[in-house]
Amino acid sequence: MTMRSSSSELLLDQQEELRRRKLAELTAQKKVVKPIGGRSCREQALFYSTAVLAVISLSAGSSLLFLVPLYVDPAISTLVSNFVSEPVTCVTTRMEKLTGLANCSWSSCREGCTSDAYHCTHIYVSYNESSPIDSSLNQTDDAVLLVNIKGCGYPPSVLCANFTETYGIEGTEFPCYHSKINRTVVLSHYEKDEQVAVIIHYFAVPFVITLATSVALCVMHCDCRCHPTTHHKRGRRPRIQDLSDGSLGIDVDLRQTTSYNSDIAAIRPM
Repeated sequence: MTMRSSSSELLLDQQEELRRRKLAELTAQKKVVKPIGGRSCREQALFYSTAVLAVISLSAGSSLLFLVPLYVDPAISTLVSNFVSEPVTCVTTRMEKLTGLANCSWSSCREGCTSDAYHCTHIYVSYNESSPIDSSLNQTDDAVLLVNIKGCGYPPSVLCANFTETYGIEGTEFPCYHSKINRTVVLSHYEKDEQVAVIIHYFAVPFVITLATSVALCVMHCDCRCHPTTHHKRGRRPRIQDLSDGSLGIDVDLRQTTSYNSDIAAIRPM
């Protein structure tokens, strides 16, 4: 009984020692050694670069939400209307100041483009244009004069009081630009290059910045490399497990202990 008890205790001690050794190995693998002072220089550079790029990307992307409806959309609409590049002479025929939502579906000039207009001003002009076929003049009456293609804007670029005072007096002559698509739409000022510059500055630049910073963040924090696909062959023999952890030794010791106990039981007299 004493020898059997000693063998069992020896087996338990070996198993406990193996368990402790495996636990120590797993702890050593999971342990992360941090450099002195917290993050390394590379980690700090990655952190601050990520923060700066994220702020730039969010700022540029958010600015598009305001710049597109206020500046980009009117500029595109102006280019699509295809105004003449050379001005013609316009003469103010009449000006009307109306009140009510039904009468103010449009306005020659309005400060603010987001709310409905209850008070509005309608300015009508006439102009003559030389016919491209012969030398006759084509006169257009009751053309609508607008401060811009939308008929609205915000100070200081759009001041409706000055606009009405300058162009609202009957008989006033001034250079104007009419649309080739709709001859009844007239602008007091038009430059094609200026509209193109608005689209570039207020749309193209923020969009490119947003796209570039987003791609940079993706490259910094995502693994974009192509990994080869591993193909497993059929009938492949399983790999032999690593027995360096001492499991083979325990199996041998267990067999030796069992054989020893069997010998003792055979020798012991009945």
